[in-house]
Amino acid sequence: MQWLARAAVREGARLRAPASHTRRVNTSAFDFELPRERIAQSPVEPRDHARLLVREPGDGSLQDARVADLPDLLREGDLLVLNDTRVIPARVRGQRSTGGQVELLFLEPISPGSETWRAMVKPAKKMKPGDRVACAGGVQAEFLEREEGSGYWRARLVGEAHQTTEELMAIAGAMPLPPYIERLATAEDSERYQTVYARVPGAVAAPTAGLHLTNELLARLDAAGVQRTTVTLHVGAGTFLPVTADRIEDHRMHSERFVLSEETAAAVRACRERGGRVVPVGTTSARVLESCAIHDPAFDRDVVEARAGATEIFLHPGSGPRVADGLFTNFHLPKSTLLMLVASFIGLEATQELYRTAIEREYRFYSYGDASLLWRAT
Repeated sequence: MQWLARAAVREGARLRAPASHTRRVNTSAFDFELPRERIAQSPVEPRDHARLLVREPGDGSLQDARVADLPDLLREGDLLVLNDTRVIPARVRGQRSTGGQVELLFLEPISPGSETWRAMVKPAKKMKPGDRVACAGGVQAEFLEREEGSGYWRARLVGEAHQTTEELMAIAGAMPLPPYIERLATAEDSERYQTVYARVPGAVAAPTAGLHLTNELLARLDAAGVQRTTVTLHVGAGTFLPVTADRIEDHRMHSERFVLSEETAAAVRACRERGGRVVPVGTTSARVLESCAIHDPAFDRDVVEARAGATEIFLHPGSGPRVADGLFTNFHLPKSTLLMLVASFIGLEATQELYRTAIEREYRFYSYGDASLLWRAT
């Protein structure tokens, strides 16, 4: 894993997008009404049979397709960038000695390698330091202290043997489906709320665009000459939070941990050299690429350098993208930073048209919903 050490060029750095120099945009511009029946509660099977709304790079027209059509929609020499994070079974339910129910969502360790994790807790105010609740499989959740400001708890899981918190999550936890999926996670979600190329444990939400890809589709893309590489960004619970500030430039972005290796930096540079297009699969891959952007005068274009750390980059109209040429992504929540990221690629008006069309044509929305393929406005 020498490349990981070399990739940590700016380990721990918190990277932000450059300030926007365009007109101010109100958060209300990213609001829309979505019929409840358009929120997907279960995924399409097989994965790549989900619908795909394609915004053509020339005239911006919107065409209906399927995810399985990707080999025909991309070109030989294009580069797909996949997020290989793996979702952990971070939602743990327990019972207090009084019989009351408690739910924890373990977000991340308080420091690398620590068995104490930061957790969202319901009901948070009823818990006290030192409390323990009984969870499945003989596991207990122990509450250590509540953080000031964030309201998160510091907690850990305790088992009968010397097991790590992640090992105990596998015993007592469930997949952390987002709140708009109005059902409990099932055994099928353990496989389906995970990309087929998931490798590095650490996410508490799936990079959902990648849920559409199958091994068979990846093989067809290989045969079509479409290249691919990976980044790692551990998706946090903040990805679901709406922007509450009146103006988007006043929003404070959540932080997420990432790694972009030297191999991936080389793949992006090679794509530039052969005239291909860089296409992140999902907003998370786009955030990593743009967090690592540098200018290369040889191409008079931006490429990426190997980095590892935490990013707070906020992509919105007037701020990005620099590296990515296209975007393959799902349909996102109103007033979300993910929707604003889409608008950073194609503009506000085109984003509003895209979502109006998706609703009119009865596309399925959010994590288990359909997808779109967009090309950066020039």
